[in-house]
Amino acid sequence: MVMLAMLVAIGVVISPILRVEGMCPMAHFINITCSVLLGPWYSLLCAAMIGVIRMVFLGIPPLALTGAVFGAALSGIFYRLSRGRIICACAGETFGTGIIGAIVSYPVMAYLMGRSGLTLFYYVPSFIGGTLIGGAAAFVFLTALLKTGMLKKIQNALGAKVTVYEKLRDKPGAADDGASKAE
Repeated sequence: MVMLAMLVAIGVVISPILRVEGMCPMAHFINITCSVLLGPWYSLLCAAMIGVIRMVFLGIPPLALTGAVFGAALSGIFYRLSRGRIICACAGETFGTGIIGAIVSYPVMAYLMGRSGLTLFYYVPSFIGGTLIGGAAAFVFLTALLKTGMLKKIQNALGAKVTVYEKLRDKPGAADDGASKAE
């Protein structure tokens, strides 16, 4: 719960960085990081809490929710299904937010918020752009943690139920990556 609260606080504080309507790369960075550290449901909760806080206190339109929750959940689900591949967490965020979230944002903004001139795919380019920027930052950050061994330590300390991809290489019967194990 403490890590979730810290990620929500960080997400609210850094979300205005590089933000334009329909593009909030730092929120996607937090979504992917939360997915990898805590799992899909905590990531979904984190994205929803950040979105609500941003809407209430910063006056952000409902894009703060529609553009975050689908990617956050899919990021964690893809990460778990891939058994700990960071790139899959980034792909889940990009697909969930860039496609699903963007399409869901159209009726919310057009009919509930009364915005005119929107089309079904209006938000797709900006949402995909934001997820690619935030996803790249998260990928670099989490890969650095993985290489130093800190990612595994943090996940273990948090009780994350994710099999880190790097562990699979050391198990007997795992796919050989071409490297000799006898040293």
